[in-house]
Amino acid sequence: MQGRQLEILKAIVDEYVATEEPVGSKTLAARAGLGISPATIRNEMAILEDAGLITQPHTSAGRIPTNRGYRVFVDQLAEIKPLSLAERKAIENFLDGATDLDDVISRTVRLLAQVTKQVAVVQYPSLIKAKVRHIELVLLNPNRIMIVLITDAGRVEQRMVELQFEITEGSLSDLHKKINLAIAKQSLSNVATKLDGLVNNYRASDKSNAVIVVTTLIEMAVEHPEEKVVLAGASNLARDNQDLSSSIHPILEALEEQVVLLRLLSGTDSSVRVQIGDEQSEKSLRKTSLVTVGYADIGALGILGPTRMDYAASITAVNAVANYVGRFLTENK
Repeated sequence: MQGRQLEILKAIVDEYVATEEPVGSKTLAARAGLGISPATIRNEMAILEDAGLITQPHTSAGRIPTNRGYRVFVDQLAEIKPLSLAERKAIENFLDGATDLDDVISRTVRLLAQVTKQVAVVQYPSLIKAKVRHIELVLLNPNRIMIVLITDAGRVEQRMVELQFEITEGSLSDLHKKINLAIAKQSLSNVATKLDGLVNNYRASDKSNAVIVVTTLIEMAVEHPEEKVVLAGASNLARDNQDLSSSIHPILEALEEQVVLLRLLSGTDSSVRVQIGDEQSEKSLRKTSLVTVGYADIGALGILGPTRMDYAASITAVNAVANYVGRFLTENK
């Protein structure tokens, strides 16, 4: 593609995103600052249309970008739109006073939906890559304890267990110290190996109780619960989105399924990924675009909206929020 054609494509995308109206040659000549005549613009638009990058929605209308046109536009983005002062302050302050992981994720998904005006999806930190931060053994009564496993990302798993024999506070404290010494800062996949042989230090009823606690801990470490994704801003899809008026219900139904949300975020890494229209694997979402990125190598987040979205601003916001929440979780391990 020649440079002038790319400039015209960018101008069409920018104008259509801003107005939601097909873009004509006279409009581009007047507003885009291209320095060429409407006739020249029309000739270049014909080439872009032949290439499948823009299309005419109806006779005598201007042109709108196709999904292929959006892809070329995104791939050629040289400058990412800077955050506004209000957006930057919101991102810098949104985790102030966060109390736990649930609070962090809840704040993150709400902020992302607010800043981008799209649907935001955030995955909880994955347990598969997690390490043990701490184990708590809480005595509920002489025959019952609660085991709490806390990961380095702040995720908490807990389990109640019934002991075969009564246990004292002193015995439980001793077991608690030995378990933490063995597996603190270890990956969950190493928990079973690190606890191997620990119960051999105990005798009689203490050994029976230790076996129950250790076995339960290993189960908690290796039997990862289903990964969790949270969503916010679904109402943004219905706000002034003519593009989605005929398909919004299937989109909302798809977004209610955790397995769909997990697939949307699968395969993400530290680089922003943009999937446009029919590039999406979910059939019901092929009138939307998805912008995703991983955070701190333990989770992922992103936004979903109409293909007519401000890609430069969306990429900036998604990347900024991911960097901030990733840094927050890493620094607060």
